Amino acid sequence: MSQDPLVVFTPSGKRGRFPVGTPVLTAARQLGVDLDSVCGGRGICSRCQITPGYGEFSKHGVTARDGALSEWNAVEQRYKDKRGLTEGRRLGCQATLQSDIVIDVPPESQVHKQVVRKRAEARDIVLDPSTRLFYVEVAEPDMHDPSGDLERLRDALRQQWDLHKITADLHILQEMQPVLRKGGWKVTVAIHLGDEENNPRIMQIWPGYYDGTVYGLAVDLGSTTIAAHLCDLQTGEVLASSGLMNPQIRFGEDLMSRVSYSMMNPGGAAEMTRAVRAGMRDLFTRIAEEAEVDTALIVDAVFVCNPVMHHLFLGIDPFELGQAPFALTTNSALRLRGDDLELNIHPSARVYLLPCIAGHVGADAAAVALSEAPDKSDDLVLVVDVGTNAEILLGNKERVLACSSPTGPAFEGAQISSGQRAAPGAIERVEIDPVTKAPRFRVIGSDLWSDDPRFVIEIGATGITGICGSGIIEMVAEMRMQGIVDAHGLIGSPEQTGSDRCFQDGRTYSYLVHDGTADGGPLITITNRDIREIQMAKAALYSGARLLMDKFGVDKVDRVVLAGAFGAHISSKHAMVLGMIPDAPLDKVTSAGNAAGTGARIALLNTAARAEIEATVRAIHKVETAIEPRFQEHFVNASAIPNAVEPFPILNSIVTLPTATFNTGAEGGGRRRRRG
Repeated sequence: MSQDPLVVFTPSGKRGRFPVGTPVLTAARQLGVDLDSVCGGRGICSRCQITPGYGEFSKHGVTARDGALSEWNAVEQRYKDKRGLTEGRRLGCQATLQSDIVIDVPPESQVHKQVVRKRAEARDIVLDPSTRLFYVEVAEPDMHDPSGDLERLRDALRQQWDLHKITADLHILQEMQPVLRKGGWKVTVAIHLGDEENNPRIMQIWPGYYDGTVYGLAVDLGSTTIAAHLCDLQTGEVLASSGLMNPQIRFGEDLMSRVSYSMMNPGGAAEMTRAVRAGMRDLFTRIAEEAEVDTALIVDAVFVCNPVMHHLFLGIDPFELGQAPFALTTNSALRLRGDDLELNIHPSARVYLLPCIAGHVGADAAAVALSEAPDKSDDLVLVVDVGTNAEILLGNKERVLACSSPTGPAFEGAQISSGQRAAPGAIERVEIDPVTKAPRFRVIGSDLWSDDPRFVIEIGATGITGICGSGIIEMVAEMRMQGIVDAHGLIGSPEQTGSDRCFQDGRTYSYLVHDGTADGGPLITITNRDIREIQMAKAALYSGARLLMDKFGVDKVDRVVLAGAFGAHISSKHAMVLGMIPDAPLDKVTSAGNAAGTGARIALLNTAARAEIEATVRAIHKVETAIEPRFQEHFVNASAIPNAVEPFPILNSIVTLPTATFNTGAEGGGRRRRRG
């Protein structure tokens, strides 16, 4: 039996025997233990910190005694003096095996460390980035063995890190020689590890040991907003998040308006491409400044977007997406470069676009599928990504169906008389008193309700500015519950509702939410046209979900996940009263927040997830709502609040909705205004 020391690594449980004097880092590498190192075991980077365990470990059959590792050395002491080292920790590259030992690898020392613990029903993000840092010592030039500096750098990377077929762009060649000489032939290199289409590539080079990091962007390019997350690729940490309105809005608020603009205006598609790329550059500059990061160190980016945004961002005319059969130029994942898209990040930055599912179900829906994993669910889950163009997934381990519904921008505050984006001062929560019919509300930036005496003082800096998406949903649902709006979406008169907050507004009535005109503020109302916009949006959303349920052969789902930019802020009860989602137990309606953005971040931080989602997308079955006869039937029924034919038994056990109807033909608003 071998007398070599036995080492057991936790939490992996991997074990093996190694000769006395073997560095812990070497043993870990040979066993495939997840122990990080940038400097290659030279005692510079400190990424390989480990915690030795001493005593009796019956579970592992090991007794670890003092002296099982080599003595503390000068390299470890120097590091502790300069930067600090947690008590009990050792550097894996310096500590060597002397006898049997159990060694714990703490999370921060793991290469593929867990980054985010998401909700219990979703999965973790495991750090496995596309780009990593490597410290190497390069052979100096030799008159007797002539070779280029790049070739000797490649040799060093192959010999010291087992990296092969390394490529380098021109800008690396232009700076490489002075960097090598400044570092005394010791350099740190950022390497994009390559993929199925590209060899590993040198992204950046620094003299000596670079005690820094590189960065990546996860970007959700939506029809109305663009959201970006700047991440540290070495730790997975989100350093800054920011967003802006998509500059293409001026060409049309919804997708088909933009497709029409490109059809009717020569050069219109190119104009929209320039606009969105300019907006992207502004966003990246802002987010980098916020995090105090050099944009040249942003070496990887992942984008998710719907098909029209996908084509316009890439500079592809979306003409074919405007007519049946809604053909994509490509539905495959794309691997591009930052300079292909005129982005102000590292010139050779790798850009990954998730695959699209079909003509109107894009990479954003693929990202939602990656984040929420309906294909891994035992129960039947409906995932609704609420936005200008809603993407809907329904499925379980057996199969997943997908569709899109053109909800329009009403849920995001557009086309609503007092609507606005979610910003400080916007009404986001609403309750209406069942007796007085008076509303109380909360605005973004304050946790106080408007009837709190401290409310006016607390919101002094922002005031009350309008109503955002979640506030609109709650407002209309509350108006329905308290008898201000009937099932058909008509606001009643003061006599019908018992509230003088209902006032005549042309041929219909409107509801007064807040009058700030005395102090120079806005008059915030809900008009019958606002109600109609919400009815149209929610009917489109529900109809898409109901159509997928038809295809699945079910009348109910086990749970509902609300995703989207404001999905985290939508009240499940109010969404169900409105009829946005199918009837379900309220505790089974959860929020995923911006799941498309989360999916983009998973793909950024875990490159293995890219192949996974490409395989998943191929298995998703797309349902095209535009050619499904029952979609229009569902839409008409879903225009009622909550629905003209669906019974909603669970909702009815919680809420009793008034049955009065206000379409009496009475003078002054009994008749619904016709839309021209």
